Order: sequence, then C-alpha cells, then structure tokens
Amino acid sequence: MATERSLAGEAVDLLQHLIRNTCVNDGSPASGHEQRSAQLLATYLEGSGADLQLYEPEPGRTSLVAKICGSDPSAPSLTLLGHTDVVPANADDWSHDPFGGELIDGAIWGRGAIDMLDLTATMATGFGHLARSGFQPAGDFTYIAVADEEAQGTFGTRWLTEHALEDVQADFVITESGGFPMSGADGVIRLPVIVGEKGVHWCRLIVRGTPGHGSQPLRTDNALVKAAEVIRRIDRYQPQPELHEAWTRFVEGMGFPPELSEPMLDPLRIDAFCDELPLVGLARQAHACTHTTMAPTIARTGSKVNVIPDRVELDVDIRSLPGWETADVRAMIVEALGDLAGTVDIEFGSEQRSTVSPVDTPLWDALQRVSSIFYPGARTVPFMTAGATDARFYRELGHIGYGFGLHSTAIGFEQYGAMFHGIDEHVDVESVRLSTELWEALARDFLA
Repeated sequence: MATERSLAGEAVDLLQHLIRNTCVNDGSPASGHEQRSAQLLATYLEGSGADLQLYEPEPGRTSLVAKICGSDPSAPSLTLLGHTDVVPANADDWSHDPFGGELIDGAIWGRGAIDMLDLTATMATGFGHLARSGFQPAGDFTYIAVADEEAQGTFGTRWLTEHALEDVQADFVITESGGFPMSGADGVIRLPVIVGEKGVHWCRLIVRGTPGHGSQPLRTDNALVKAAEVIRRIDRYQPQPELHEAWTRFVEGMGFPPELSEPMLDPLRIDAFCDELPLVGLARQAHACTHTTMAPTIARTGSKVNVIPDRVELDVDIRSLPGWETADVRAMIVEALGDLAGTVDIEFGSEQRSTVSPVDTPLWDALQRVSSIFYPGARTVPFMTAGATDARFYRELGHIGYGFGLHSTAIGFEQYGAMFHGIDEHVDVESVRLSTELWEALARDFLA
C-alpha cells in the first residue's frame, strides 16, 4: 500500500504535468486541448481496476470518466469532479513561468495551481489509490476530469449531462473549491463549503453611432464616446444588497467579531462596510455575495484610425443572486443606463440562474466528520461562490453539488482569493497532501 508521503508525491507530479500541458481555454471551440490531460490521467489510472471512458464531443475537447461500480444500487453515489482547462496567463506578469509547473520553496507554481488543477490531481490520486487497493463502495464512486469548465462547460459537463447522463449520473458531487481554513474570533477553524453559486448572465451591449472622418470630430455621433459613458454608468451603478440564506448562514457560522458580522448582516450598512474594509479579498466576497453585479470586460470597435466608429460592442459579465431571472437582469441594465437605454441593444449570450444545494444532507455530515480528522474541532460552514462551477449542472438535475478541498494555513484567504484567474498562482505541497488524503477518507466514510 502506498504511503501518505508517496501519494502526495504522486499528486504533486500529476499537478506539475497538468500545468505543463497548457490546456488554455480562451472560450473558442478550438482552444483548451484538454485531450493532453485526459490522456495523462487515463494513463495514470490505467490498470487500477476502475472502468475508464473518454468522451470527445469536439476534436481535442476530451473528458475522462473513471468509475468504481458500487455493490448496492440503492446506496448513494458520489462523484469527484475536476476540470483540466485553465484560463490564459501573461508570462510577463508572473514571477515564474505560468506553465512551468515548478516546485519552488514547497509550492507548485503555475496557471491552474488552485483553479483547479490541484484538486483535479489530488482527486485522481485519491481515487486511483482506492481503486488499486480493491476498495468496494456501496454506491458508485466516480472521478471525472472534464474539459471546458472555464467557458460554460459546453464541451464538458454540460455535454456529458446532456449526452452521457447514465455514465455521469451521481446523487452527490464535489468540485471546486472551498476548504480554505479561516479562524473565527473564538479561535475555532472554519472550513467553507461551496453550497451554491450566482447565476451567469453574460450579455453584449451594442452602442451605435454614425461613421465620419476622424479629422473632423466636432459634433459627430461617435459610438466610442457614447460607449465610454455607457461603461461609466455601469461601473457607477449601485445595486441594492440582498442578504440571502447562504450568506447569512455563512456569516453566522464563521464566528466573526461583532464589528465584522453586524454590518455584514445589515442591508443598510453592508455597502459602506465593503467600501471601507481593509481586507480587500473579504470585502470583494462580501459585496459579490450580496449584490447582483455587472462588470464590463471586453470592448470591440473601430475599423481604421481615421474613421469615426459607428458601432461598439461591449461584453458585460453579470452575476445574479438567487431568485433573479433574465428579465430582472435586463431591467437592472436599463436602470443603470438611464436615458441612454433606448440607444443600446441588449443581447444575452449566456443565461444561467443561481443554484444552491441544502446542507441537511448525508454528504454534509460526512464532510464535517472527515474534516475534523485533519483539523480537530473545525466546523464546516456554507458559502456561496461568486464564480461559476460545474456543480450547477448537477443541481439543475436535482442532485447535491458542493465545492470543497482541504488546504493548509500556509497561504491565507486573501492571497488565495487574489490568485484565482490572477498572477503568480501557486499552491503549497501541504495543501496537496491534505486534499489527497481527504478524498480517500471521505470515500471510506461516505461510501463504505
């Protein structure tokens, strides 16, 4: 039987290779190239005793499904769901090669180190060790490494749940991220579990003007100038805070001191609190979890330097709170634009409502029990993520989806938050070890 130390070493090695595979997903169908990592993981699990299946809805966009069939069809099933694609990285901004997968001072550096190649690697390692040891679960135990999570799952989990549901069906699913230890005022460690996520309403605003010669700008109908005002209004728009259940349960469960918890639970004070809080990471999370947000991210315009542009396309990333529909989002955009609303076309390209799973489940109880092995006395607390994960596809099918892992205290919450889609992404080896051991302990607890 492999030792804990050698298992962690296997996970580190897998993580380094996953980073070096450079499965960069820029949103285009031809990007990603996840076949590299799907094949890597299939080779790692080959001969383990698990059933392996590769799916490729588009060339190169490959996902791996590995399963240990359960002995009791009526027992609950569990899936560990990782993704192999990563977002782009500009090497000029990084201290080390973002695709080097280097091990430096006890940490693995590279794009995807925490989003979420670390968990994808540790899930594979824990699952593989169990399979090779002859582990016989009561319910089905599945490991899935999917493509295209970073671009709405079109060629990944969305495709699998629509075209291969029988093979990927699961009562309970765990994916990213969670498990970052946070200490309350009472000194007790809290471990956030992602129980839900905001809705995604990506939209395009089309601002129109009249073309003209760039040498004669006076009194022209310049679409770019108009678009600048549209961007300004979106940026300055102040949505009303909404304190939904997932947020209040998180704050109440964290044991924050009153000077933090009271304004975070007061809709009349939370906006000022977020503006003034010196902990930027916590302020951003608090704001995002209590507001439907809009962020202009891409502008496209212009044909030539001496031509007044007559059209600007603005892409806006909108994340909605529970209960919001597309009509509510559209009404918010119109309100933000004011008298310019009638001159702007609104086109929605992605519409996904917020999804939330309950906490009164056997898996929640198992996570609490197992986590206390690694952090004695720790408490799991529910949390809603502002970003999207593949758990939403399972929640929409009526299944339970959580986000979790297990991390050390070597990297603080603020630093973790800044590294998601940011620069100098890295994860410490101790966190890799903890997550690797977590998956084996959880499977033995929940599926035995």
